[in-house]
Amino acid sequence: MGDTASMTDPRVTVLVACLCAAWCRTCDAYVETFQHLRTEFPTARFVWVDVEDHAALLDDLDVVDFPTLVIASGDRPLFAGPVLPQPAVASQLIRTALAGGLSGTASMPPSVLHGLQQLAAVDAA
Repeated sequence: MGDTASMTDPRVTVLVACLCAAWCRTCDAYVETFQHLRTEFPTARFVWVDVEDHAALLDDLDVVDFPTLVIASGDRPLFAGPVLPQPAVASQLIRTALAGGLSGTASMPPSVLHGLQQLAAVDAA
């Protein structure tokens, strides 16, 4: 999935990663929602991550449900958790993150966040 913004673009302030699995039917339903979010928030950076394709990267992260959304600003994870496949839920989270309203209390190993940022950069190329 192509991205609308580059991590080196100064307008990009938020990374949004969707962690899914190819076998997950809920994730299949979430693809359209995720594409809509990319269009709605052109200054955010989006990356779709199949957890089985990137198992080594996500080994230190306890993903318990799908889809799981990770929202980060720089090296600060702001949100990491499962989301309903409803556009309004994720849209509100992203809008709040872009406005600086998420506190950044999500717990995530720095290596995982760094890996997601690298995947996002490769996805844009």
